[in-house]
Formats: sequence, structure tokens, C-alpha cells
Amino acid sequence: MSSFFIKKKVISAAPNKGDLKRKSNADDGKGRSKKFSKRMDEEISSDSENESADPNRKQQENEDDEIEETPQEKKLRLAKLYLEQLREEEDKRAEQESFEADLIAGRLQDDVLEQKGKLQRLIAKELIAPEPAEIRLMRGHKLPVTCLVITPDEKYIFSASKDCSIIKWEVESGKKVQKIAGGRKGTEARHVGHTTHVLCMAISSDGKYLASGDMNKLIMIWDPTTCKHLYKLKGHRDAVSGLAFRRGTHTLYSASHDRSIKVWSVDENAYVETLFGHQDMITGLDCLSRERCVTAGGRDRTVRVWKIAEESQLVFHGHEGSIDCIQLINEEHMVTGGDDGSISVWTVNKKKPVSTVKQAHGSHGNTGLEQPYWVSSVAALHNSDIVASGSHNSAVQLWKCGQGFRGLEPLFSVPMVSSTHPYSSIRLFSVSFFIFFRLGRWWRIKEARNGIYIIPLKRQAQEQEVVQ
Repeated sequence: MSSFFIKKKVISAAPNKGDLKRKSNADDGKGRSKKFSKRMDEEISSDSENESADPNRKQQENEDDEIEETPQEKKLRLAKLYLEQLREEEDKRAEQESFEADLIAGRLQDDVLEQKGKLQRLIAKELIAPEPAEIRLMRGHKLPVTCLVITPDEKYIFSASKDCSIIKWEVESGKKVQKIAGGRKGTEARHVGHTTHVLCMAISSDGKYLASGDMNKLIMIWDPTTCKHLYKLKGHRDAVSGLAFRRGTHTLYSASHDRSIKVWSVDENAYVETLFGHQDMITGLDCLSRERCVTAGGRDRTVRVWKIAEESQLVFHGHEGSIDCIQLINEEHMVTGGDDGSISVWTVNKKKPVSTVKQAHGSHGNTGLEQPYWVSSVAALHNSDIVASGSHNSAVQLWKCGQGFRGLEPLFSVPMVSSTHPYSSIRLFSVSFFIFFRLGRWWRIKEARNGIYIIPLKRQAQEQEVVQ
């Protein structure tokens, strides 16, 4: 039984050749099917991975298929792009040319208005009073400072003093750049420079020449860059009290206590002519670009406009005392100050002031015996509505000119601690500061410090103007 069972089992376990062949074929088909399915799965998986790694590939391929353009179409497309670029560049060029034309037209209009004396930039309302901590003091002279000028690029200041010296300062840092030492009286023959008090200075509009005048009747000409002495101008019979270069030229005007005005050609180191008319020593002189200058005549109480080409002069009256200082606001208007305590604004078309402020800096003294603080210096920011004045009441006052220069309104006062000296000069500049200095001509006060002060005057829009 057992053998039969085993045999039967063997028989059932051993298929015939046909069955084996069919089974083998079926297995091969299944294997091939599995391999094909596996390969397809791998290909599909690989494509999926590529698509996920580069999602824009298919879109790019579609776009490439869609942008199949002919060479003619490509040329046309590039030509259109080129024309579009040319059109944009032409528009930009036209816009720039229009802007430059408007700018030039504006400048020409300003020049015309400036020549007519009608240009008035209204910036006074924007000024803000400075903080005391913002005021800088530059000290270097042994004796009181008497005058100063600033270079046309507004980077350097030249100051002169009773110690006969001239110092060149750097505005930004406040450091001394160079010093022209003064000499002792009696050393004129061997000393290169001043040997008496320097009273006035002027610098040409191109910065080529610096002129200084002293009490010894001399005018010195210097090179502002190197501070080298060039030559002397002689001719006045008394102290030189005022100097001014005509803008855009090297023509120099000088005023003196000998009551005359002289015209010089600095380029040629030559004297041109002398003008007479004042009945007292001349205390101030100024000029701009016209061939004319204005002067203050001190105790003769006159302001004069000298027309050089026409060889004529205009005489103006208005102050009740000595007229000690004068400066042009523009070609047609000027401001003066005097020991009667008043400030006056003038036009060349009227013989009387168009506006006057009496006791501009107040008064002092016992009741019933009050005396006004006299105005010893004035300044104006050219072609604007800003005027400044200095006195010995320890303050500098800023003023706003009314429309058409009619009327003066006080803006604010800048107090100076421990100072009752009269200010010998104030200068308004167009950058970001206002410079002035003190001169003790009548009193000696130990607490006061003579020097050059730089006071920033900010605008409300965070812009700055320079007052000199």
C-alpha cells in the first residue's frame, strides 16, 4: 500500500513533456509581462520625477512648439524691438533737453531780473533760529577782528585784525590754514605785509585776487591760494576804509577817510581814476556786477551811488546821524545803518528810504536820557528778502524785507553771551551758515571774546542758508 501511494505520488508529481512545455511558456509570458510592467513603471516614475524636478520644461517645450517663426518674422520682430528702443531713447533725450531748456530759461530770467534789481527770493519765512550750542567760535588773532571775506567756493575765510595779521581759515573744520603775520610800525621797508590796523578786505569773484586795506593808506594785493604777496597799490592820503571788486572783473573800488573813491585795474597793477563828492570820511563801500558802486559818507549823512561810466553820482539823505555801514541787496536796493540806531532800505530811484526802522536794536540809559544802540554793521543775502544788523546790545538781529523791499519785519535775534562790543562787520553767505565777529572799538570788556562766529541758520525744510 505504501509503495503504491508513493508511486502514485511520484506519478502525480511528474508531469508529461507537453504539460511542462505549456507551463514553461506560460511562465515565460508571465515573466515577460512582469518585466514589461516593471519597465513601464520605471519609465513612468522617471518621467514623473523629471516633471516634478522641472515643472517648466513641458511648458517651455509647448512654447517652443508654438513659437516656430520664419526668418522673415524674426527679422520683423527684432526690427520692432529696435524701433521701440529708439523711441524710448528719443523720449528721454527730449525730456532732458526740455528740462535743460527750462533751467537755462529760468537762469536767464533770473539774470534779467537781477540786472533790473527786481529779483527777490522769498526765503526769510523758512529760517529757524539756531540753538546756542550750534554756534562756533574761531579764535586766532591777538587783537579784535576788523573784517573778513569768504572765498567764492565758500570753503575758506580770510580775517584781518588790529594786530595787522591776516588768517586763512577752513570753514568746515574751523582750522587755521595759513597766517600772514603783521609787522611793527616802522618796519614797512623790510616787512612783507601790514604794519598797522587792517580795516577792510575784498576778494574777486573768481578767487584770483585778495585785497586788503590798512590805516597806513596802503592796499595790498595777495594770491588767496598761496597767500603770496603780489604788490601794493598806493594813492590814498588817509586810511583805506572800504574795498570791493566788481563782480566778474578784476576792477577794484577803494574808499578812504580822505573822502575819495579810487578805481584800480588789479590785473595791470594800475590806477584808473578818482571820484570826489563826500564831505566827510567814507565809512562803507559796496558793489555788484554793474559799473557802479555805493558808499556811506559818515557824518555828511549821505548815501551816494557812483555811476562810473556816466561820471555822475546820485545823492541820498535820510539818516539823522552818521551813516556807518552800507551793503547792496541787489542792483537796485541797498541797506544802511547808523549811529542814530536806525536801519534803512533804499532804492536807487528815490532819494529817501523806502522803509526805516528806528531804534532797531532798542535803547539804553536812564529814563529820559535814553540813547539808541547804534547800528555798526549790516548785511544782506543778495537777491533775497533777508537782512541782518549788528550793534553793541549783545545781539545780531535778522530782518525780513517786505514785498518789493518795502518794510522791515524782525525775524529773530541771536544773542551773544558776555559781549557788548559793537560788531564791526557781518557777512551773509548762501551756503549754510552766517558769520560775524566782534570789534571792541569803544569799550574794553574782559569777559568778551573777540573772534569769528559761525552761526547756522536752518530752514524749516531742513535746508540751510548762509548769512555773511
